[in-house]
Amino acid sequence: MFKKLIHTDNSKTTIIIRLIVGVVFLSEGIQKFLFPALRGAGRFEKIGLPSPEFLGSFVGLLEIFCGILIILGLLTRLASIPFIIIMIVAFAATKSEVYLEKGFWEMMHGSRTDWAMLLGSVFLLIKGGGFWSVDKTLFKNRA
Repeated sequence: MFKKLIHTDNSKTTIIIRLIVGVVFLSEGIQKFLFPALRGAGRFEKIGLPSPEFLGSFVGLLEIFCGILIILGLLTRLASIPFIIIMIVAFAATKSEVYLEKGFWEMMHGSRTDWAMLLGSVFLLIKGGGFWSVDKTLFKNRA
């Protein structure tokens, strides 16, 4: 089971997607603690999510921890799953209102980063960490 979880291919370009996804989520997680009223609990309360204090901290920690894992390429597939869930919730909680108020194109414009993070996370779930990853190193040593 662990072998399947960390198995990855020899792609040397996967690191680009790992860095994009990992750095963005790591940064967003840190900002949830630096600017809680704007990016953390305050934002979660504004969009109507339950338990905004808990959820803001929980999501922030998850983004920091999984962002670091993705950057390192450690348990890449597993670490991408919370990001997929976070992005689906973000779409549902924030973009549906934009769509209803301002229309399809405004929603698409406002969600370009969300799409990039969602699809980058799905890519990492499918492909794994790539050649330059801790996953690849672990797989070589266990093979």
